[in-house]
Amino acid sequence: MEFLGIPLFDDDFIKLTFRFLLNLVFTTIIIRALYYPVSRRKDYLFTYYMISIIVFFLCFTLKKYELDLGMALGLFAIFGIIRYRTNPIPIKEMTYLFVVIGVSVINALANKKMSYSEILMANSAIVGAAAVLEYIWSLEQMTTKAIVYKNIENIKPENYEALKADLEEQTGLKIEKVKVGDINLARHTAKLTIYYLNGS
Repeated sequence: MEFLGIPLFDDDFIKLTFRFLLNLVFTTIIIRALYYPVSRRKDYLFTYYMISIIVFFLCFTLKKYELDLGMALGLFAIFGIIRYRTNPIPIKEMTYLFVVIGVSVINALANKKMSYSEILMANSAIVGAAAVLEYIWSLEQMTTKAIVYKNIENIKPENYEALKADLEEQTGLKIEKVKVGDINLARHTAKLTIYYLNGS
């Protein structure tokens, strides 16, 4: 049965529905179970879900035109270099974006030569690798923060330890290193960059 020359239903609809649900399950595990508990960045949840859904349906729809490989490479090239003008995406968020796109492309473009067991294995391997790297092999990361410091007496080289102790007391962070920047003698302030480990 057709409407305006287009079939109202075909066998690919069932495949589309199953593949979409499969993709949604694995992307939800990646986004909600792995990424969000660590980052707590709600702003990226919308981005990851919508890009995953759009990429999946775009790949599945154009798959019938046998543009699989070229289209997949094009999507990776386009989305892989996304940089929002006002807020550049941090490297970790960019990596999760790449993972979400990759999973969606795999689930949409897999053909009859690839069994559902292989698709499940590929998805599980990606999720497993992300989980291991995020929660088991995760390493503490050095983080920097710029502050304005008012007690410029402590910025002298001989008072370095006193400077660290004072900053640790004020910030509650375990500071690894302090770098002194611009000094304003008129206001008795100095711009400092403090280095501390995440989780400290």
